[in-house]
Amino acid sequence: MSDYHINVFYSEDDNGYIADIPDLSCCSAFGETPEAALKEVLIAKSAWLDTALANGIDIPKPQYRPAIY
Repeated sequence: MSDYHINVFYSEDDNGYIADIPDLSCCSAFGETPEAALKEVLIAKSAWLDTALANGIDIPKPQYRPAIY
């Protein structure tokens, strides 16, 4: 089973790490460490998917692949 790609990067503007899921519009989270950002974005992903299901919004299939693939 494939899952959504997650980007994790450091943001100097925010003084911490940002994790985002490109396939899920506006699904991102902040953390003081990469691990914290990842933990938070997994919570955000669950909420995003639950909200989409509850409101009849189409859930996109995982498609994003970073350039290294």
